[in-house]
Amino acid sequence: MSSKNANISKSFLRSPAGVLATWFWSGLMPFAPGTWGSLAALPFAYFIQYYGGWIALLIASIVVFLIGWWASHIFEKEAGVEDPGAVVIDEVAGQWLVLLPAGLDPLLYLVGFILFRLVDIFKPWPACWFDRNVHGGLGIMLDDVVAALYGLGVVYFLSIQLAG
Repeated sequence: MSSKNANISKSFLRSPAGVLATWFWSGLMPFAPGTWGSLAALPFAYFIQYYGGWIALLIASIVVFLIGWWASHIFEKEAGVEDPGAVVIDEVAGQWLVLLPAGLDPLLYLVGFILFRLVDIFKPWPACWFDRNVHGGLGIMLDDVVAALYGLGVVYFLSIQLAG
């Protein structure tokens, strides 16, 4: 666990807020926790789309956003640092949004994964504004969701092009 997360107790990591904020502990990987969180989101997205389509994935994204707001707020307070690196539920909500138009296409899932990682890392405006100015659990969640809208637009355009 990175020094940014060193104050987290093992018992807290087993709590609902700890498990969800780290997206089943994927955020505890020693490097690139956001990438691991996004990667861990993919099978869930595929399963949700397979059984419920894009509307179910949209609803799931909203639910994960709301749960993530709560869980990341609790995690941040427990860690005693702003925006702990282990919190990756924000990547889950953002990744799922990017994958809305992907359907079950593996190529679009790959493109969506790469696009989301890029927009999450570089945070184009207005995501960078939210990252700097909105704090706490809402801030943790909001900048990734706003950044995801860029990736969503590109995947939507590609899905139209691939459909002919």
